[in-house]
Amino acid sequence: MPLSRRDFTTRTALAGAGVTLTGTVGALATAPGALAADDGARQDTDLEQGQDQGRGHGHGPGYGPLVADPAGILALPAGFTYRVITHSGVTALDSGESTPSNHDGTAAFEGHRGVTLLVNNHELKGPRTSWKHPVPLTEGLVYDPGAAGGCTVVEVRRGGEVAEWVGIAGTSTNCAGGSTPWDTWLTCEENEDLAGKNGMTKDHGYVFEVDPHDRRANLDPKPIRAFGRYAHEAVVIDPRQGHAYLTEDASGPNGLLYRWTPPSGFRHGRGKLRTLADDAGVLAAAKCFDSAGLFVDDLSRATRIGTTYGVDWIPVPDRDARTAAVRKQFGEAAVTRARKLEGMWWADGGAYFVSSYAREESPGAAHDGQVWFYDPKRRTVRLQVLLGVNADPSVEGGYDGPDNITVSPYGGLVIAEDGSGLQHLFGATESGRTYPLARNEMNMGTAEEPEYSEFTGVCFSPDGRTLFVNIQDPGIMLAVTGPWRRGR
Repeated sequence: MPLSRRDFTTRTALAGAGVTLTGTVGALATAPGALAADDGARQDTDLEQGQDQGRGHGHGPGYGPLVADPAGILALPAGFTYRVITHSGVTALDSGESTPSNHDGTAAFEGHRGVTLLVNNHELKGPRTSWKHPVPLTEGLVYDPGAAGGCTVVEVRRGGEVAEWVGIAGTSTNCAGGSTPWDTWLTCEENEDLAGKNGMTKDHGYVFEVDPHDRRANLDPKPIRAFGRYAHEAVVIDPRQGHAYLTEDASGPNGLLYRWTPPSGFRHGRGKLRTLADDAGVLAAAKCFDSAGLFVDDLSRATRIGTTYGVDWIPVPDRDARTAAVRKQFGEAAVTRARKLEGMWWADGGAYFVSSYAREESPGAAHDGQVWFYDPKRRTVRLQVLLGVNADPSVEGGYDGPDNITVSPYGGLVIAEDGSGLQHLFGATESGRTYPLARNEMNMGTAEEPEYSEFTGVCFSPDGRTLFVNIQDPGIMLAVTGPWRRGR
């Protein structure tokens, strides 16, 4: 049932004109370069007013300035330390083969006797011959023997010992994904290759389920075709309604935000998604409109923190994209698009999701990152964070290109940067202020032209004491510990 203009206007009025967030995340309204006022001020600052905000860290929130790392890996605030958990080409799987490269989306799960289990995506695209350290083709765990990607499961024991094994192999471009309420991982293929293209022997562009607790559950991998075939980025599951929300990282045209509604009588649980029929449930794309009832063609149209749009869901004609990519199956005024729809996280009764940037490919204003919140009860999306264009990403103090995100057990968000120039982890407090948490110091370029890989897979351990994060290239998983405290 479409959301009427009257319903949307009423719900928006009830929510109030300002930005009021509660719960785990709180008021996430700013980031260095973000478009928002200081604490206690109006949080509807527009694009032009906010471009130079947050450039200095000074005596603001957080844990103080970042301290350079003598080892040249990770700069952290004083009092924090890191440990290398896996390192492609250095550490090995329990089979003796190398840890695969190109670490990406990750989630942490509680195991037995104090063990932390992590499922780690490896974003490897194309044929296996293109990569020095692809995911090994472990017997029984292979979807497509021509594909290089997949997931590994990393076991970190209470005493610090680490073990790693293959969770799924033979998938392609495993970018982000999402954990489920039943303690499994959904890995997303950011790829649309059909069998016969780029060395693939099967179709790609699907979501797969990986169980970190039971190796047998991962045998004979099956794609969740009901979720559609497109350039998947991330996914979250509504624990109450059972809906899946999914982002698409694609261009030409820009990607879409999707919702999958389960069929009547379906009950989620471990291994249940792989039993679904290919056309089970309803896959639909978001169509947004403003309080005047006017269609919004692209999320880049929003230039103020607190911008709220109503959402209708338009069914996808051909979810398996047999003749045309899913995002190309809609006319110009049919759905709402956004550039590089990336990480997602379920919290506060809804889905936080990221659009990394907008430039000439988007019809609205240029920006260097947005974080939106979808409220399923109100059927609205609201702009929570908006980063102005970072004029010089090579200079410390500004952020651009948010990607993976997580909710911190200490309040606020932790956001992984995949932009130009310097690469950071940065936090946003419940009061809406921001601070640096880490900087990648692994220079893959030269002193004259430095180059730094993106951060990926940011997540906290189940007990909240350890922050796990990856440096994608060359493929390193790090565990960060320190004097965490709430309200910072």
